[in-house]
Amino acid sequence: MLRDAVRALAEAKIAPYAAAVDEESRFPQEALEALVANDLHAVHVPEEYGGAGADALATVIVIEEVARVCASSSLIPAVNKLGSLPVILSGSEDLKKKYMAPLAKGDGMFSYCLSEPDAGSDAAGMKTKAVRDGDHYVLNGVKRWITNAGVSEYYTVMAVTDPTKRSKGISAFVVEKSDEGVSFGAPEKKLGIKGSPTREVYLDNVRIPADRMIGEEGTGFATAMKTLDHTRITIAAQALGIAQGALDYAKGYVQERKQFGKPIADFQGIQFMLADMAMKIEAARQLTYAAAAKSERGDSDLTFQGAAAKCFASDVAMEVTTDAVQLLGGYGYTRDYPVERMMRDAKITQIYEGTNQVQRIVMARNLP
Repeated sequence: MLRDAVRALAEAKIAPYAAAVDEESRFPQEALEALVANDLHAVHVPEEYGGAGADALATVIVIEEVARVCASSSLIPAVNKLGSLPVILSGSEDLKKKYMAPLAKGDGMFSYCLSEPDAGSDAAGMKTKAVRDGDHYVLNGVKRWITNAGVSEYYTVMAVTDPTKRSKGISAFVVEKSDEGVSFGAPEKKLGIKGSPTREVYLDNVRIPADRMIGEEGTGFATAMKTLDHTRITIAAQALGIAQGALDYAKGYVQERKQFGKPIADFQGIQFMLADMAMKIEAARQLTYAAAAKSERGDSDLTFQGAAAKCFASDVAMEVTTDAVQLLGGYGYTRDYPVERMMRDAKITQIYEGTNQVQRIVMARNLP
């Protein structure tokens, strides 16, 4: 029922704008409004804070179905979870009440600020600092590759509170867009997900109350890594949706397109391509859903399973979307058809929330 409801909404209210959102590199406001109106923009927020209280699998299905028609729009529910999960996992009760309620209502989105210009895969090498000053912390630094920056009201920011301790000297904070000293860089000019703004976040003497720290001082990096164990599965879901959308479109196309007097779907070479695409998508789906169940239960092998789902599903998405472009031939290479957009969108799923090379390191260190 959830899948049917989200698919119907996505096809009616999100799909019609997907090409324009990509072409104009503009935020998918129509998608945000449709998702908020149907309480699908942040389904993971627990019921006690006014949220839908969706479990990890339900969240995955929402993201998958939105991504099937528009990858940029699927970053609304995905990044709302990424940005707010540190607060849910490690924040004080007061912090949860303060920030989860507006998120659940749709009054403000949440972004996640971990990466920096010189700290990507090596996130512990960050330079952003937070210095205690009485009842406040003063933050200074630059965060890069921040999804939905400038649109989101709230930002989970990782900053160094004790430079001598490397990863154990990093703390997490909630920063608000309206805080004095917060500003944003120009939107990045990207290959794909063009409807989701990616910008730098500048913190220039941003003074925030000490009670906006998420968890204890020095626990920020551990919270960031724990968060990614859960949210990598949302990237797997996004990749899955993109791949499914590409297969669905290609499947319809090959039945209509005629060459040598018959639909190209009748040719065995085409059939084999479609069979492989469908098989790999189904394998990715099973891995992703199993990882979502482990996320919900908090299983001990979640780190491996989350990395495996993200790595496998994103590799499948890149392969399937590339094959979909091939199946459409010359038409697939044009912007008149959606598969080239899906191919461009798929690429980022192999890169963000930890590159697939890093995922393989994570898996190797956490072999079941």
